Amino acid sequence: MDRLDHLQLNRATLDRQLLLRRATRPVRDAIEHLAGLQAQAPRAPYVGLWTRLAGFGHQDLEDLLTERIVVRAHLMRNTVHLVTAADFISFRPLFQPIMKRALAGNFGRNLGGVDLDDLRTAAATLLAERPLTRGQLAGQLSASWPGHDPASLAYAATHLLQLVQVPPRGLWGRSGQATWFLASAWLPDAGLTGGGPDGPAALDLDSVLDQLVVRYLSAYGPATVRDIQAWSGLSRLREVTERLGPRLRTFTGSGGAELLDLPDAPRPDADVPAPPRLVEGFWVADWTITRSRDRAVLEIRSFGPLGVAGQDAIAAEGSRLLEFAAPAAAHDVRFCTAS
Repeated sequence: MDRLDHLQLNRATLDRQLLLRRATRPVRDAIEHLAGLQAQAPRAPYVGLWTRLAGFGHQDLEDLLTERIVVRAHLMRNTVHLVTAADFISFRPLFQPIMKRALAGNFGRNLGGVDLDDLRTAAATLLAERPLTRGQLAGQLSASWPGHDPASLAYAATHLLQLVQVPPRGLWGRSGQATWFLASAWLPDAGLTGGGPDGPAALDLDSVLDQLVVRYLSAYGPATVRDIQAWSGLSRLREVTERLGPRLRTFTGSGGAELLDLPDAPRPDADVPAPPRLVEGFWVADWTITRSRDRAVLEIRSFGPLGVAGQDAIAAEGSRLLEFAAPAAAHDVRFCTAS
């Protein structure tokens, strides 16, 4: 069994994540390759794609959202991710058990006496007509279940149905509350039927699980089974990796952990340079951008010494980030030590 030290593993993961160098691939292809981007904060995918792709602009992602080629929806870990419409259709049924547990754990006690099938049907009818916020949905559902907490009814509906969050939420220059729409209505040509949680009737969940694990390793590997489970929020994935056994290659990590990977996936040498937004390829600081009427300030909080060369390189990259995030404002990059 081959061994990978922590630097080799680091460079492999950065390369798969398109973080060793900016790629020249189309935005949709990058989102598909990454198996989605965390999008709980609506603007986060823009920065994530700018970091990874040469020449990326805000409009590149806005067009994909408004043309319904990519969608924002609750998927991995029951959090909002930006994924291609095709990946949403394939992968959403896998996460219904997570949705069910979240519903039972947070609002289940408020739904005694509510027939969830009836609630799902009523909510699907409403959400097929027009997008609604949870507040709007709660108000309409409460008319049929007047003795129950309206927020709990709306929360249940958004966990029982396949829904997407629709623009203007997720567009760079706009804001607004999260607004849900039935996925089969937003993607009418995708083969989705109704709004149920299970997706197309002929879906082979074992095959889809295999695909999800392979896609994860392509974008994040080499990795342990525990890594895959932490990313997805799914359990019992050892059964999947054992089923995939002949299609995978096994390594030993620096701590002795078993790492799984795709046989032909890239694994660069440990001494391949990492870009200045990562010091030697590792996370050494966090940052925030604050805006006033005419100025944008990037504050970088380091976890330790950066060195003169490292700080200069990070400052230059920070200036480029401000040009992307706030092109019309004056810019300032500041460093401090994280407390």
